[in-house]
Amino acid sequence: MLCPFCKTGDTSVLDSRPTEDGTAIRRRRTCSCGERFTTFERVQYRELTVVKKNGRKSIFDRDKLSKSIYIALKKRPIDTDTVEKFISNISRSLEEIGQNEIPSNVIGKMVMDRLKELDPVAYVRFASVYRNFREVKDFGQFVDKLDVYTKK
Repeated sequence: MLCPFCKTGDTSVLDSRPTEDGTAIRRRRTCSCGERFTTFERVQYRELTVVKKNGRKSIFDRDKLSKSIYIALKKRPIDTDTVEKFISNISRSLEEIGQNEIPSNVIGKMVMDRLKELDPVAYVRFASVYRNFREVKDFGQFVDKLDVYTKK
């Protein structure tokens, strides 16, 4: 494993343990440069391809999905373990669809539906990017349609 700090391959594993949901192995590593970092080992059932709206195709990138979800959940009261389980569940659900090519709107809708249950603020944040809100009124119209605020 290459060190993300100095790029050398002289690293060693300090600790290995399964994640809480048992879908990955977390390894704590150290490098000869003195830095420590964490890696995760996960089962990959199949190579998924994302089909974009314009027809272009790209390999599914769990890290890209993770980054967008973490941005939506930034400064929200959701712990890291919960977020990692959330991301793992989405990845697993995509693999369980049984298709190698998945339209990007299927992924976006899946994330939105699940974020709505997890955290309404993160849901609106993610929707603002996914649905490409351009003006303040777009936010207002979207929030007005939310069940969360009308069920009081």
